[in-house]
Amino acid sequence: MALTSEASAVWTGDLASGSGDITLDSSKLATFSYNWKARSEGESGVSTPEELLAAAHAGCFAMAFSNELASAGHTATRVAATAAVTFDAGQGGITGSHLTVDAEVPGISEDKFQQIAAAAKAGCPVSKALAGVEITLEAKLS
Repeated sequence: MALTSEASAVWTGDLASGSGDITLDSSKLATFSYNWKARSEGESGVSTPEELLAAAHAGCFAMAFSNELASAGHTATRVAATAAVTFDAGQGGITGSHLTVDAEVPGISEDKFQQIAAAAKAGCPVSKALAGVEITLEAKLS
């Protein structure tokens, strides 16, 4: 069964001085303010499309990693994943996503852990959607 998730955005004004709100319509959990200054320079308390994409990538990767571990006969005690999505207006937009994972996985070797992390990076649906940008990975076995 396919599931479609929905979010919406409303923007007011021009690019440089305008602002808007992004709403998570499917879950109704949050509305985030966003603007160009936050996207191009960073601004506390205001989100960006890239931050929301990073959240999606981190969450997806953590799930994919847990699934890959289970498929290999391992269960993680904890998986902590972060994604850092880079936006560079001068380079045409999103230039990459850097995944970091720190996980506790009893009974797994470092080599197997790294292999499974790489497979999760490649198999994560958000990674596949970001195929046009470089995706890097740092995986730490705790």
